[in-house]
Amino acid sequence: MEKPSLPSGTRDYGVDMMSKRRFILNIMEQVFRSHGFGQIETPALENLRTLQGKYGDEGDQLLFKVLNSGDFLSKAPDDALAAKDSKLVVSSISDRGLRYDLTVPLARHVVMNRDKITFPFKRFQMQPVWRADRPQKGRYREFWQCDIDVVGSNSTVSEAELVEMYLEVFDKLNLNVAVRINHRGILDAFLPILGSQENWNSFMVAIDKFDKIGQDGVAKELTERGLSHSLDAWNWICETAQINDFNELVSALEKYEPIQNDSLQKGIADLKSVYSLVEGALKESKSILQFDLRLARGLSYYTGCVFEVVTIDERIPQDFKIGSIGGGGRYDNLTGVFGLKDVSGVGVSFGLDRIYDTLEAGNLFPENHQLNGVLICCMDETAFPIAANLARNLRNSELDSVEIYPGAVKLKKQLDYANAKHFGWAIILGENEIQNGQVTLKNLITGEQSTAGNSAVQALLTKIQ
Repeated sequence: MEKPSLPSGTRDYGVDMMSKRRFILNIMEQVFRSHGFGQIETPALENLRTLQGKYGDEGDQLLFKVLNSGDFLSKAPDDALAAKDSKLVVSSISDRGLRYDLTVPLARHVVMNRDKITFPFKRFQMQPVWRADRPQKGRYREFWQCDIDVVGSNSTVSEAELVEMYLEVFDKLNLNVAVRINHRGILDAFLPILGSQENWNSFMVAIDKFDKIGQDGVAKELTERGLSHSLDAWNWICETAQINDFNELVSALEKYEPIQNDSLQKGIADLKSVYSLVEGALKESKSILQFDLRLARGLSYYTGCVFEVVTIDERIPQDFKIGSIGGGGRYDNLTGVFGLKDVSGVGVSFGLDRIYDTLEAGNLFPENHQLNGVLICCMDETAFPIAANLARNLRNSELDSVEIYPGAVKLKKQLDYANAKHFGWAIILGENEIQNGQVTLKNLITGEQSTAGNSAVQALLTKIQ
């Protein structure tokens, strides 16, 4: 008999886990909708030509390809099969792949539906994505992204709104984070130091590994890449990044002679605008906005502000390492590859799985996330018709859930069931209650209980809520 197992990098979501994930998703959706974002969904499958070439060479290697239907090998070139040339073989036997992220499908959706969309288009999307990556702690092959994007506006008002939504969501989740921010224009300003676009690309790939390998590790990699002439600039970046005050950091940038150009000024102007717009939100939040020159993520398609979210919450165990739990940026040219030019966009993503793991590691989920639930306990078979009517009335209220325990078993067993599901209340229908037209209401948190007339459903609801 085959032992059941899961593909590496995937996991089941049990009832308790789904309840906690739904807690996160509900908060996100409430915040997203409050800012005027509407929800869309796109297929798990996309045409490979839609996905390929959008994430760089490394990203292309991580795409999950789906075999064509039927006798797919019959169309594979004989010479490619004989030579065991995987790239040529795959291109002939697979036309589709699982989506790698939600941003490229968004761009495709916008282009295909541009006559139906009202711009600026503010959308949120919460769905799984797939990457053929090496599974490790905090890194899965199947995981959820929760994206918010504004397409059709080049105003930094959009960047500021996304930052504010990050702050709102994580405040409601009771998790303190740092929203790290940088700007592609500031990084582009280092091109004269590096000498060529190729060198610039290598420099940015190296510094994007800072969180993993540290300052010395990046310096070593730059030397190995033949960029030893950039070490002075790298050391200056690291030293300057230690400045916590935004205005002081901007002043340091404006005084660094080798990078004074229009690109730098554009980047600084955008960041100043974002900071000024979110100043009020930052005063009300326990999280922070942190300008970090070492942030160089996603530069293959980001063209303006770049974001990354990391936890700074002291309640998270020191040995819990998971990396960023969100990120994004401005992508002025993304829809152009699908034929719709001059449409600017900006978006950020929340990593649902990593956020879940972080909250779990810090024991930060509400202890009783179903307190507004009720279990009706019947002590006699004759109580079930009464229970059914009572449950029907209660479900028209604002209660999270109302259940009838399926069986007239001992009360302890029924209450154990209610406690295991984190219900806050139990309604008990025994022989005395039935005879007197009453119910017993038990608070499962405090242990207190009282009786009420069975017809006084509204009074009962008021007491429960």
